[in-house]
Amino acid sequence: MTGAPTPIRKGRRKRALEVATPVRTVDYRTLRNPFPRMKIFSDDEVHAIHHDALNVLETLGLKVLLPEARAIFAKAGCKVDESDEMVWIGREAVEEALKTAPASVTLRSGNPERTVLYEPGALIFMAGAGAPHATDLERGRRPGSNRDFREFTRLIQHFDVLPILGPAIEPQDVPSHLRHYAFMDAQLTLSDKIPFTYARGTPQVEEVFEMLADFHGLSQTQFEADPWTYTIINTNSPRQIDIPMAQGLIDFARAKQMSIVTPFTLMGAMAPITVAGALTLSHTEALAAIVLTQLVRPGAPVSYGTFTSNVDMKSGAPIFGTPEHMRASVGAGQLADLVGLPWRSATGSAANLGDAQAANETQFGLWGNLLAGATVIMHAAGWLEGGLTVSYEKLITDLEVIQSVAELCVPTPADTAARAVDALTEVQPGGHFFGAAHTMQRYQTEFYAPLVHDFSNYGTWADRGGEDATQRATAVWKRILSEDARPRVDPDKVDALMAYIARKTQAGGAPPVSS
Repeated sequence: MTGAPTPIRKGRRKRALEVATPVRTVDYRTLRNPFPRMKIFSDDEVHAIHHDALNVLETLGLKVLLPEARAIFAKAGCKVDESDEMVWIGREAVEEALKTAPASVTLRSGNPERTVLYEPGALIFMAGAGAPHATDLERGRRPGSNRDFREFTRLIQHFDVLPILGPAIEPQDVPSHLRHYAFMDAQLTLSDKIPFTYARGTPQVEEVFEMLADFHGLSQTQFEADPWTYTIINTNSPRQIDIPMAQGLIDFARAKQMSIVTPFTLMGAMAPITVAGALTLSHTEALAAIVLTQLVRPGAPVSYGTFTSNVDMKSGAPIFGTPEHMRASVGAGQLADLVGLPWRSATGSAANLGDAQAANETQFGLWGNLLAGATVIMHAAGWLEGGLTVSYEKLITDLEVIQSVAELCVPTPADTAARAVDALTEVQPGGHFFGAAHTMQRYQTEFYAPLVHDFSNYGTWADRGGEDATQRATAVWKRILSEDARPRVDPDKVDALMAYIARKTQAGGAPPVSS
């Protein structure tokens, strides 16, 4: 076709306005990592780290503070010294554990649409977790409360790109012996995503399992068929597993619920100062914990993990989003590949405000995780102060990045329609594509719609109040909370849960176990 464009475009535009506005549909629930894997170590070096870790387990050992755990190791033929609580694990035990630990785990939810496949190649984002403080522009920085935890649960529920709940904020206004009730109340009534459970002693864990099974109407056999909750197990580096963490590994393995083993190793502090040295230690501790789960119950769901970064050698403070953090993430991914398990990594920020430093650190750490092939990336949104605070505004601004990454996981079409030869035919040299039929059919749905970014020019932006991204993020989280679009929950199940919590609270709750 040649000649000037015909006037028919005006009719197309008018008719487009007369019909319902198209809705852009995206699926952020089942992401797969599309990025090529980066390597910092040669294959020989990865095997050398693994070999050294096995030697450490076999010749140096590690301290296991829980007598029950030491007894399990001893029964399996591991050398145990009760006088100094040391355990030595042979490489044969590690090899057997890696054979039985499942490479793919299905995390179940009461809503089947929220089921999560946890396996190598999957990509799961999680919000910041474990913070004792919360902050936002309107209420400031404060000790975390149950209100904050419930609000963050609702915000996480809103975003499909965050498919798993986490312990975003510690509700410090709830006593520790009752806190697991508050966690289950919020997670089961305000969300239909996979809930988190703290491993803080058998009494609390067993009560959580009871609440979950009852709420979902599951028998013991059904509850143990697939995991319905998960926990994070942090070893006490260097080479130590404390009482609550060892007990958590045992409790979750027995019930076939998910343990995500995550040594928290900081280079130059509780780990060697080199990346390879820190990963050797982290790998050692992760293998020891994985072995314990498989000795308790072969086939118990367990995830490899690491959170390895460095410290500021001037102050000793943990720092994140550094080149060393990225190198450690990539190296950990190579070790996870070697053992054949899905794995957990993390990004984060040591910044005190949701400023450029915080954004840079979080995003740099995020890309390290992505290029390392992490199955789950924790602290991907909202994390500040090295985990001391989660920010409502940073949750939103970080989600802009996460959703943009999720868009890159979607296949890019290159079929006949996408190649747009009809548009190239319609638009003449020197023209534009704004009014082309191909554009008019797609302009409302083709591009990612920003969550908080503002693409207007300076004049328009100034006329609207000149708000920065953090200020705009306040409006976003407030709008989500005001809409209160929580999932439908069977009121009879809620009543039964509340009655259980009231009864257990009246009986004194369940004190956590300390190390």
